[in-house]
Amino acid sequence: MTLEEVVIQKPSERAQCTGKALEEVLVSSKANDCLTIGVYESAKVMNVDPDSVSFCVLAMDEEFECDIALQIHFTLIQAFCFDNDISIVSVNDMQRLSEIVGDNAEQFEDAHCVLITKPAEDSWVDPSLEKLHLFCEESRSYNEWVPEITLPER
Repeated sequence: MTLEEVVIQKPSERAQCTGKALEEVLVSSKANDCLTIGVYESAKVMNVDPDSVSFCVLAMDEEFECDIALQIHFTLIQAFCFDNDISIVSVNDMQRLSEIVGDNAEQFEDAHCVLITKPAEDSWVDPSLEKLHLFCEESRSYNEWVPEITLPER
């Protein structure tokens, strides 16, 4: 999908398309071992090798809205992403994000931040990731710096 195709979509179609694209990217990244899950683990990766980070997903749900420490972490992560030209989105359902990036035996308690990293050999290319980068670029043109995406239901 080109930027022009994304732009002419209706907002509801665009939101549905980006949610599906995000889910596809997360599943594909997990299969290629290109995910970092957790606020602290993500901060470590960004500190050690910021060039390896391709995309950032921040997840917030009602239970953690008043968590000041988490809000500070989010602010710092967002600033880092902006400074390093890393596309970033937010989702409002941490439980659903955890289901996508976890497996049946393991559910992540700290899926508040998920990084998609580039594989060392650069052999993995995901067209859905390109759609998400285009979506973020378009959102920034409307001064929406951290667009919110709704993940599709199971």
